[in-house]
Amino acid sequence: MKTVARRRETVMRSPETNRSAPAPVPVPRGGSEDSKFDRLVYERVRLGIMSALAVNARLTFNELKALFEVSDGNLSAHARKLEEAGYIECSKSFAGRRPKSEYRLTPVGRQALYRYLEHIEAVIKATRRS
Repeated sequence: MKTVARRRETVMRSPETNRSAPAPVPVPRGGSEDSKFDRLVYERVRLGIMSALAVNARLTFNELKALFEVSDGNLSAHARKLEEAGYIECSKSFAGRRPKSEYRLTPVGRQALYRYLEHIEAVIKATRRS
């Protein structure tokens, strides 16, 4: 075990991993607080949910699950985080005896998605210039 710990320390201290800090990421359009990078949107499944809802008025839980090939629990956890932030809304009903959850993007969520996309576009432009 001590050998493994020493190897980890060596790897962690290697000069290759301690390169200079990355260049600062540009803040799009005036640098306001609204334009900062939104970590909530950044995650793959949450970004996918918001993107899918941006082009579809409503999507059901099962439709989202099929789109992203994730488990019920995984999708539910990501959707809950977006709901808590006010980015999406969920309406629950029954189709026969089966529960049906439908999601839609809120105006706040649409703004957050657009801010995130502007930020990513600024990063891409800055990268292409260098």
